Amino acid sequence: MKRVVLPTGEEVPALGLGTWKMGVGEPDEAGQIEALRTGLDLGLTLIDTAEMYGNGRSEALVGKAIAGRRDEVFLVSKVLPENASRNGTIEACERSLGHLSTDRIDLYLLHWRGSHPLAETVAAFERLKRDGKIRHWGVSNLDPSDMAELAGVADGGHCAANQVMYNLADRGIEWDLLPECVERKIAVMAYCPLGEGQLIGHPALAAIGARHGVPGATVALAWLLSKPGVIAIPKSRSAARVRENARALDLALTPEDLAELDRHFPPPTGPVPLAMT
Repeated sequence: MKRVVLPTGEEVPALGLGTWKMGVGEPDEAGQIEALRTGLDLGLTLIDTAEMYGNGRSEALVGKAIAGRRDEVFLVSKVLPENASRNGTIEACERSLGHLSTDRIDLYLLHWRGSHPLAETVAAFERLKRDGKIRHWGVSNLDPSDMAELAGVADGGHCAANQVMYNLADRGIEWDLLPECVERKIAVMAYCPLGEGQLIGHPALAAIGARHGVPGATVALAWLLSKPGVIAIPKSRSAARVRENARALDLALTPEDLAELDRHFPPPTGPVPLAMT
């Protein structure tokens, strides 16, 4: 398992499990829990969720999936920006802990920038750390200017991660945000690593995958895993797809593969607005 080092020196899996739109009432909840547990069995022990996902129902699903296995998991959740005041962040964290049936969150993120000052949110994060409710904190969907502002607030340098949209079709962060985070040793968590499913059937990925005996989606994930400091969090409702995603850990793309991907999915040639969904 490739691992990414957080600013504290702790190592976490570079390939994890997303849960966006999971646990929101579909009849296959048991299958979704099986998918998450299959990921744990394969070493994909980082699970990402958020209070926004199904109004806490995704967190509750994760809580069921990790029951009896909590110590294996690096658990990530997020606070909504409207809740991210000094007191609101603490209250939101307590709710998430209840949904997750745990006493701690390993990485707690501000879901995106809102109206509450970053200084208030950071102060709440630091209090939650002191109280043992969270172990690390970070942000999501913050662009370079936001990250520069964050660095200037008290304790802003303790940011461990920035979760952003990043995949072969959305490479804008490579111009500025990604290198800045790498320099500051801030992990970049790539959500929608398969472009919300749009990359799965791409012919260029299928062609490269055929040379290696893997599906195109595996190629897209392996490409992300080749990037320093990047954590990919694909979401899957099925155990079979989770096993397929995990094959990316064993796929070493060749220089020729990478050059071909650059031709089909060119890197940015200048600043690009941060992609969001």
